[in-house]
Amino acid sequence: MSWWQALILGVVQGLTEFLPVSSSGHLTIGQALLNVQFEEGDMLLFDVMVHAATVCSTLLVLWRPVAQLLQGTFLTPQWNTEKQYVGKILLSMIPVFVVGVWFKDYVEAIFGSGLLVVGICLMVTAALLCFAQYARPRHKETISWWDSLIIGVAQACAVLPGLSRSGTTIATGILLGNKRESVAQFSFLMVLIPILGQTLLSVLDILQGDVVTHLSLTAMLTGFVSAFVVGALACRWMLEIVKRQKLIYFAVYCLVIGTFAIVYEFC
Repeated sequence: MSWWQALILGVVQGLTEFLPVSSSGHLTIGQALLNVQFEEGDMLLFDVMVHAATVCSTLLVLWRPVAQLLQGTFLTPQWNTEKQYVGKILLSMIPVFVVGVWFKDYVEAIFGSGLLVVGICLMVTAALLCFAQYARPRHKETISWWDSLIIGVAQACAVLPGLSRSGTTIATGILLGNKRESVAQFSFLMVLIPILGQTLLSVLDILQGDVVTHLSLTAMLTGFVSAFVVGALACRWMLEIVKRQKLIYFAVYCLVIGTFAIVYEFC
């Protein structure tokens, strides 16, 4: 993979990680259109690296609430709202942890299975966004523990390429009756630890020699930086989009791109 291919794929990842259109699905489509050829294991490694870049984007954009959560969790002895919030984030991580530990091989196999799965999952994303757009608002004041677990299950399902993680988790939270802006922030924060953990494991595998990468350092750094810069802009944009209830446009987009992916697979 050349540096310019990594640049384009990094931009795609940064833009689509926060927008409800599936970053993994778009990366798969982008790789097909650019005719990027990955050696065994390199595709998942590059995916982990650009996802780590968007985690850094999240920390940059949401540094105030992150700092407040850290302060309330580690510098305050009593059981407070910050500790409860962190506890709910940890609870939401359990389903994706289960998938990552016991079903990792299946996930890796799906990532290399072509655009048919991507197209179908993009259409599922479109349906979820439609439901969320026209869901009857109830506006719960806080995300409950039960809601956190259900949103976590939605995140675990979104490991499928084409099923948008942000779209799935935000739509699930809205359908459960939570405020749109609260769900969007929760969705962006709940993914921080899993992706950072996966990134650390990937780096350790490379250092220990368990994984041999054929990606050049230039390509990896280019993909990381482009995903970080574009991701920071997309994160701010998505927070405003959710507040203004404009998810339907992304539902239409996912439907169109999903159809394109399926047609492209058979052509």
